Amino acid sequence: MTAQTISAAYYRGNKSFAVEETAATAPGPGEASIRIAYCGICGTDMHVYHGNMDARVGLNRVIGHEMSGVVEAIGEGVDSVQPGQKVVVRPLDHCGECPACKRGHKHICQNLKFLGLDTDGAMQEIWTVPAHTLHRLPDDLRMDHAALIEPVAVACHDVRLSDLQPGEDVVVIGGGPIGVLVAMVARDAGGNVVISEVNPNRLAIAAKLGFETVNPTETDLAAAINDHTGDKGADVVFEVSGTQPGVDAMTTVAATKARIVMVAIHATKPQIDLFQFFWRELQLIGARVYEPEDYEKAIAVVTSGGVDADVVITDVSPLSDIQAAFEALDRSPTAMKSLIKVGSRA
Repeated sequence: MTAQTISAAYYRGNKSFAVEETAATAPGPGEASIRIAYCGICGTDMHVYHGNMDARVGLNRVIGHEMSGVVEAIGEGVDSVQPGQKVVVRPLDHCGECPACKRGHKHICQNLKFLGLDTDGAMQEIWTVPAHTLHRLPDDLRMDHAALIEPVAVACHDVRLSDLQPGEDVVVIGGGPIGVLVAMVARDAGGNVVISEVNPNRLAIAAKLGFETVNPTETDLAAAINDHTGDKGADVVFEVSGTQPGVDAMTTVAATKARIVMVAIHATKPQIDLFQFFWRELQLIGARVYEPEDYEKAIAVVTSGGVDADVVITDVSPLSDIQAAFEALDRSPTAMKSLIKVGSRA
């Protein structure tokens, strides 16, 4: 049987991609091939673009993991999906043998492979993956909206770990793509959400989405939150800025007994005011990726409109223009979520 020829975008280093024709990988036992519709560009993909992950991904890698698609073919032993079904991929492949896996923490496996970084990813017309990574989508969910499910699952994981209760006051520090999604999921869960952000374009998007906002370079954030909460402070704080000022702010806005969730990846080790954790019995919660239940929750939130996908998706480019799409996103002050339209039938 002749292998199917597809288009794929290869990262070549030095901020460059090459779209080339290649042979699709047929699904082996326990695998499924997915015809990709859309793939989002995330912050990690931008780190790859800037060369910060060359040692990990190399110079011949198809990246991308924020995707939507349709099952093209299945391998031997796969009965969880059938060709023609809409799906998304939860891009985590665990070893099943390490202490974390054996304790039920497969999403933070000590030998975890992240699909689209440690393996080729979704910036290609057909992507073959382990079938256990697939989640089925409702038939009526738009495929461009479905490409948001992976980052929304990040937000669902963060909010679930925070144990947010309806009516609680929430501060999201950082109004970028993940911060805005965390804010929307927190609001969907019943939280009273304020977003702290310094970028005026992101503040405008947050306001368009109906959030109260504070620019901490212009307004005392702690004072604003105290005013908003009757001098109590925030019950839940999400640090999504990845900056030292954000880490400083997370303890100053926190209420007594508040839960603080560290969402952002910091480039350098931040300084944390541990005295505040003692003084007010704060909790610090680490959140890394997501678990299957977070994906199912994300599908439900996106399907129900709890995430305003049309506002979050700010531009769409064809796979043939992937180089220009990365260059535009790199210099854009207004983009929130950029999608690559991979499939011609998307």
